[in-house]
Amino acid sequence: MSEKQYVTYGQSCGCGCGCGLQSPITGCRFSLGVMSDRYIDVILSAVGKVDTSKVWSQTDKLSTLYRGRAVHVEDALKACFIHAYDPDIHMTMEATFSKGCPGDVDADRFMAEDDVLMNEPAIAGVHFPVSAKISLYPMGVENYMQHIAHVVNHAIDLGIYEKSSHYCTILSCDVQALFSYIHDVNEYCAEHISHYIFEITFSVNSPTKE
Repeated sequence: MSEKQYVTYGQSCGCGCGCGLQSPITGCRFSLGVMSDRYIDVILSAVGKVDTSKVWSQTDKLSTLYRGRAVHVEDALKACFIHAYDPDIHMTMEATFSKGCPGDVDADRFMAEDDVLMNEPAIAGVHFPVSAKISLYPMGVENYMQHIAHVVNHAIDLGIYEKSSHYCTILSCDVQALFSYIHDVNEYCAEHISHYIFEITFSVNSPTKE
């Protein structure tokens, strides 16, 4: 019988979580759920329209992954979501942001990119309502609830907070406001948390009110 090959994730990073040295790379893995028999065309067309020249990108049978500087990862994700939008189709997106993951250094050359967003000029004027649920997971910090409260309170201040529910917070707003908020959360977390996970579920054109 061959010996099992177990994984190892490095040594302590100093934050108390034992996760290893933090990476400056921000990553986002996402999946589109298109409630239409045209789902293949909608998904592949949206992914294909995104300018990914400033992010590391990979699409497989389960999801698409963007990695690099946070502003460019956000820009690419926003573009994909907006390009996939159709006012006659119920669609969801499941997205997971991560920053500080140990060993996440593959293609770190993308961290040298400038601040010029490649997709924003083409999508800045697009508006439609979005419902979303968010969950923030600060890793390896004792005061994690304070960080979660901060991002929820920021949503309240912006007027996009709908309600709190079990294990998540519900938001409702225009797509531009939602992605602006996502940027604010990533910026706050990058400054205050060495390693975090931020999960968002987007929904548009849902046939149900709740």
